[in-house]
Amino acid sequence: MTQLGLGFQSDKRPGDYARLAAAAEGFGFDVLSVFGDLTYQPPIFPLLEMAGATSRVRLGAACWNPYTQHPYEIAGQVAALDMASRGRAYLGLARGSWLAEIGLDQPRPLARLREAAAFIRALLAGEPYAGEIFRLAPAARLSYRPERTEIPLLVGTWGARTAALAGEIADEVKIGGTANPAVVRVMRERIGSPDVGIVVGAVTVVDEDGARARALARTEVAMYLAVVAGLDPTLDVPDDLLTAVKARLADGDVAGAGALIPPDLLSLFAFAGTPEDVAEQARALIDAGADRVEFGTPHGVTNDHGVHLLGSEVVPLLR
Repeated sequence: MTQLGLGFQSDKRPGDYARLAAAAEGFGFDVLSVFGDLTYQPPIFPLLEMAGATSRVRLGAACWNPYTQHPYEIAGQVAALDMASRGRAYLGLARGSWLAEIGLDQPRPLARLREAAAFIRALLAGEPYAGEIFRLAPAARLSYRPERTEIPLLVGTWGARTAALAGEIADEVKIGGTANPAVVRVMRERIGSPDVGIVVGAVTVVDEDGARARALARTEVAMYLAVVAGLDPTLDVPDDLLTAVKARLADGDVAGAGALIPPDLLSLFAFAGTPEDVAEQARALIDAGADRVEFGTPHGVTNDHGVHLLGSEVVPLLR
């Protein structure tokens, strides 16, 4: 059975994460993810709060970044989450985006992801590791016993080469920022392994008023449309549309930029509309072969109402 998950942005106050996580688990969601986006709260903060408020759902960051954190630090954080959740953590890794804004280059991304995953696995298992980028001395060991010595790995990517790498080392691949069923088939070919799960996630706005939901979704999607559209090999978004969207964003007119996105294009970049609309979009992804559908922030006009509608009305339509 395809799993259903929620993706949360780490921009909330203490207590918010526990409340939302408990509600999501009660509605039957399988996985809760926290984004690791630049300038937001480190995902370990909300994840630990979520772990304390739940007992069943899987939890993980989508994703930790081995350019902004050494894999030693990532290993410690995922081990802490796994301990706090009693073995429900997953390890999400991605090369990340927009790191030039904090003065970081991203050389050799494939090697860095491969070695980061190997380093973390070796450290948790108490084994040595010697790569070209990361190394563990033979005597280096954790001074505590982790909950598990093997934690499932998710790699976040759109790229063909990284997807192929994930086919060798990962349990799941996440394609972020899309609700396009055609991408699932492309990614399956790129991964090259039927044993690696495909996770598809995107901005989600569900509301009893479908028009209101789509209007908010347009505003949310506009900020990254140009980036994601260029990554999707199945789409040919008109250059003049992207130029117009970028121009309005540059002027600070986010709502105006979103208003330019036509309905058929919006449906490929966001889950938006009534519960029935969102369930229909998710069903198309499931039929295309997605192993997990992740409904991303802001979920609704408010997080709480969106999570309530997703759980009480969308989930039952998909089970």
